Amino acid sequence: MASTKLITGLIQQSNSDDKEANMSKLASSIGFCASKGAKLIVLQELHNNLYFCQTEDPSVFDLAEQIPGYSTSFFSALAKKYGVVIVTSLFERRSAGIYHNTAVVFENDGSIAGKYRKMHIPDDPAYYEKFYFTPGDLGFKPIQTSVGKLGVLVCWDQWYPEAARLMALAGADLLIYPTAIGYESTDPDDEKKRQCEAWMISQRGHSIANGLPLVSVNRIGYEPDPSGMTNGINFWGNSFVSGPQGELLSVAPQSEEANLIVEIDLERSESVRRWWPFLRDRRIDMYSDLLKRFID
Repeated sequence: MASTKLITGLIQQSNSDDKEANMSKLASSIGFCASKGAKLIVLQELHNNLYFCQTEDPSVFDLAEQIPGYSTSFFSALAKKYGVVIVTSLFERRSAGIYHNTAVVFENDGSIAGKYRKMHIPDDPAYYEKFYFTPGDLGFKPIQTSVGKLGVLVCWDQWYPEAARLMALAGADLLIYPTAIGYESTDPDDEKKRQCEAWMISQRGHSIANGLPLVSVNRIGYEPDPSGMTNGINFWGNSFVSGPQGELLSVAPQSEEANLIVEIDLERSESVRRWWPFLRDRRIDMYSDLLKRFID
């Protein structure tokens, strides 16, 4: 790794139903982040479109793309143009009847460095992802890039400490979570506050438990429920970067678009892991019950 100081750009934006406009806005933001020195740029989950999982609609599968395909060509060209590593989040059509929520990482020469298919798939009111996405089958393997080994996970994965731990054990230099999460508008304010704080705390806990920096990029804005069954989602923004002790390095606004530029010191992980040797003290001989759904 050429440098331990990694300038990272996080792009938090609102989306419309105009895919080309969304992608054009992303291209402008990628250019801005690159102009500020970013060598790694991370986009939010399913950034080309509205968050379509609020309903179960077979016609939505028409949004899915082959990888490689149109979107990979678009972001590949931007990675090469600006000489940056880009983490994207795409709706992948693998074959007839098999679709994935897939993060694709582009190297700074425009090549595809690797991809990760979302492993944990939610199925809750307004988040009907099991209708669209087959669970990932690529495992928890960091993607090697010119800026380090990226432990890329996606949204619902962020609630599972096992996923973060496996990425750390496989040598990830940092954890990355493209995300689309927000409030159902009828929730009371105190519940909204608890949900957002839990989201941040759980991820900061992954930083602490694994001694790694973490990048989480969420969308913002209101997106209505096309079915009218719910009052839609207000995405809560708050994209952030935490250091290896869970310290907040930068946080985006809750309701505004933002391009965060954050310097991450990758060398700090080594120091923190010497002080807090959690990986050393793991009792791997006693963890076999983790492979069970429930312990009777």
